Amino acid sequence: MPSAPLQFLSDELNKLREQKLYQKLRILESEQRPTARFDGREVINLSSNNYLGLTTHPRLKQKALQAIEQWGVGSGAVRTIAGTMSLHMELEEKIARFKNVEASVVFQSGFTANAGTVQAILTRDDVIISDELNHASIIDGCRLSRAEIKVFPHKDVEACEKVLKELAGRKGRKLLVTDGVFSMDGDIAPLPGLVALAEKYGCIMMIDDAHASGVLGRNGRGTVDHYGLHGRVDIQVGTLSKAIGALGGYVCSTRDTIEFLYHRARPFLFSTSHPPSVAATCIAAFEVLEEEPQLIEALWTNTRSFKEGLKKLGFNTGMSETPITPVMVGDAALAHQFSRELFAAGVFAMSLGFPTVPVGKARIRTIVTATHTEDELRRALEILGSVGKKLGII
Repeated sequence: MPSAPLQFLSDELNKLREQKLYQKLRILESEQRPTARFDGREVINLSSNNYLGLTTHPRLKQKALQAIEQWGVGSGAVRTIAGTMSLHMELEEKIARFKNVEASVVFQSGFTANAGTVQAILTRDDVIISDELNHASIIDGCRLSRAEIKVFPHKDVEACEKVLKELAGRKGRKLLVTDGVFSMDGDIAPLPGLVALAEKYGCIMMIDDAHASGVLGRNGRGTVDHYGLHGRVDIQVGTLSKAIGALGGYVCSTRDTIEFLYHRARPFLFSTSHPPSVAATCIAAFEVLEEEPQLIEALWTNTRSFKEGLKKLGFNTGMSETPITPVMVGDAALAHQFSRELFAAGVFAMSLGFPTVPVGKARIRTIVTATHTEDELRRALEILGSVGKKLGII
């Protein structure tokens, strides 16, 4: 009897079960709201990237429905053949104005925006200088480019400069790349120092602003605006899937850079473009950012209150400076148990272990939104405190 060729995958899953690291997908059975229904339970939702509550904003829903009526449910092609609709161009123009750049291009996801851009602009003759905690999409783009990769310790500007000094005189292009807000720790990149290094050593400066878009800067313009560095960052990547409330990613840069990506970015070339409803929703979302700044104010009010509550309870929240607030646990099996017991008690806060975070640094990642109520956050803190004490985490 021949062995099953995929048995090794079943064996690996069994190892995860034995180590108490196996996790099932939670199934959302309602709208993505601060209190939502997962797996048949109403729970306080601290696991969503829906920072501003735009997934259910009436204006966005209305625009999506109108677009379906006018344009249908799909574009029917990739952008470079028959799939570029006027809605896509309108969205790209709106993003460029919002981010104060010459031009932008929309990708099907934030992941493909990062990976497709790095892969397109570099070759094996080039070198990439990357923060050690950069997102997986940046890492994959670096690998696909076949450029040499140099990694510097997290947010260590001095160590980054040491790497750049060692590369002095080397032929080829240099790309210095960082997240704006780091998705697992919630801390903000030291962008002014990195930008200064990029200028000093002749690097292309690139930032992934997925978790800063809609969160930092004026009306949510991101890390570049937060630090007042307009015109000094060559490539900005953002997402339409988090604070914007829909789906997709985008790249902002010079007009020629964007035109080049039209011709060479593989995800753009080989993936069907956004459905009209998604493009229209995203256009409406940027209008909401401009016209309803109170949403971002509410997000930060809730963030400050929740962080203070966690610290009073005795939780270690790591380096967080944003609505992403990890509750550090350490052991992955314990973090997963913590998450399961929180869920049973009425709070959905996802546990994260290796390979998402390094071994020994497992955690619960909490994210508050603009639309959480005071009562919801107070109750969530009560549950976190109760379960955390029971498990000996605090």
